[in-house]
Amino acid sequence: MEVRCSACGTVNRVPAERAGQPARCGKCRAPLIDAAATTGTPVTVTDSDFDATVLRASAPVLVDCWADWCGPCHMLAPTIDALARDYAGRAVVAKLDVDANPVTAGKFDIRGIPTLLLFQNGRLVDRLVGVQPRPAIDARLRALLPAA
Repeated sequence: MEVRCSACGTVNRVPAERAGQPARCGKCRAPLIDAAATTGTPVTVTDSDFDATVLRASAPVLVDCWADWCGPCHMLAPTIDALARDYAGRAVVAKLDVDANPVTAGKFDIRGIPTLLLFQNGRLVDRLVGVQPRPAIDARLRALLPAA
């Protein structure tokens, strides 16, 4: 993956297996936004890659905990897709299928879906349960972004 440094503009190559991990610009040494944050689409996370993608991310992370059979989850999906596009380069937006990934769902005590988990610096800092309006999610996510 190629990630452009927001400080000096240099394009840096980041291996796909390092997506979600902290990286620095090869030229100016400024921190790079996670490669996972630059895709513009939600990143699918699983029990096996949750720690690497979410907990080790240098950018804030929004995780949509959902299931295929859940009607409200499908109602929220277009909002999650839009958030991934709008926050590309600033935050990671991820999706976790709770049925396929029960270990992570249990670790974070997911009892109702959809549940949105917000992480910063590897820590769970906020949780929203149920279908939420876009402005409510925006406000919680913006609060985690560094000041411009």
